[in-house]
Amino acid sequence: MLKGIDPVINAELIHALMLMGHGDQLVLCDINHPAQTIARNTTYGRLIDVSGCGLEHAAEAILKLFPLDTFVDAPVKRMQVVGDPEKQMPIFSAMQTIVDRAEVRPIRMDALERFAFYEAAKNSFAIVRTSDPGPYGCFIFSKGVI
Repeated sequence: MLKGIDPVINAELIHALMLMGHGDQLVLCDINHPAQTIARNTTYGRLIDVSGCGLEHAAEAILKLFPLDTFVDAPVKRMQVVGDPEKQMPIFSAMQTIVDRAEVRPIRMDALERFAFYEAAKNSFAIVRTSDPGPYGCFIFSKGVI
């Protein structure tokens, strides 16, 4: 263990976060996301698991170390609800609160259709899968600079 770093940030996750550069994207997802399949297409090439951890805890821990991109309009993306793209799930507002608090400013979060989200995830740097049961707990964070 390291002082000041949440135990959810395991060695593989901190390694991936350190490898990432400005503009690289990190997917944080629930247990239902086809993360293992999609992770093969990412820059990192394999799935990072944070078993036993929910989305909110993982996001809070990651965003203490991970600055969001200030050069893009929406540094956070989420998946839309299939068949009802305007529907709001509780995790959407919870994640909005977490990212706003982490950045100490309002953060724009755009919604992507399910398959558009999967394509964006394939182009990400890495995928981090939590044990959160979801549904629709799928987010993409764009890395900024400090």
